[in-house]
Amino acid sequence: MTLEEFLIARRDAGRSLLVPYVTGGIRPGWTDVVRAYVDAGADAVEVGFPFSDPMLDGVTIQEASDRAIAGGATVAGILAELAALDVAVPLFAMTYSNLVFQRSGAAFCAALRASGLRGLIVPDSPLEEVGELAGAAAAEGLDLALMAAPSSSPARLREIAGRSRGFVYAVTRMGTTGEGGGTSPAVARLGRDLKGLTDRPVLFGFGVSDPARAAELAGHADGVVVASALMRRLLDGTGPRELGEYVASIRRALDHREPDEQYAPLPRHRRRPDRQDQVGPLPRG
Repeated sequence: MTLEEFLIARRDAGRSLLVPYVTGGIRPGWTDVVRAYVDAGADAVEVGFPFSDPMLDGVTIQEASDRAIAGGATVAGILAELAALDVAVPLFAMTYSNLVFQRSGAAFCAALRASGLRGLIVPDSPLEEVGELAGAAAAEGLDLALMAAPSSSPARLREIAGRSRGFVYAVTRMGTTGEGGGTSPAVARLGRDLKGLTDRPVLFGFGVSDPARAAELAGHADGVVVASALMRRLLDGTGPRELGEYVASIRRALDHREPDEQYAPLPRHRRRPDRQDQVGPLPRG
């Protein structure tokens, strides 16, 4: 089952999708955070591969990347740790073109697949130049998700919706990742327009800072990606169990479309798909 098939199946069962993020290598035992997310009700997990110049990321994810790099995190090391994971939802990578094309897009995608990942996002790869990477990802059974912004023209939205795989990542604002921000009419319209253009799940990211905000945005799309709010807590010393509890509060808010007052705003992936199965089934538990 591909990332896209998995997410569609969950969405069609009436579930708002929840995709939490973690920076790979941010701390020793960081894969325990992935397990905690899954136990808390995540539908997939986004794993960031740290890069020294993350142009799309705000201060929190930049700090997380810096900490991971200072601790010796590498692409090969992160992939080795992911290969040892066995969780019941798909994992996908978020990284930048420099890391992808150090060798080649084909080699990078092959390495992701060998470690059991199901997709990737490369936000600094322009739509006009994404063809080679999209082909490399497809050849390995990976879904390459594309990003759409409130400023995108109708024609560009149509192309993004048609070429994206896995899901469409809808950003809530122009600028970098981070917490905070309201749901403007333009954001609500972006979710509505994308859902009218594709049956792939549409997930909002950027500024998903608390359970109430997650529930609000999910009302205009199929779910949310939560990154900076989680990494801020992790950087401040929150452990995997507590992070899992926070993700569970977002899960409850999505399921009931109301915030969990306990958490106000801050003051099974498998090692390798079988070769006879070009994508490989996800384990059931």
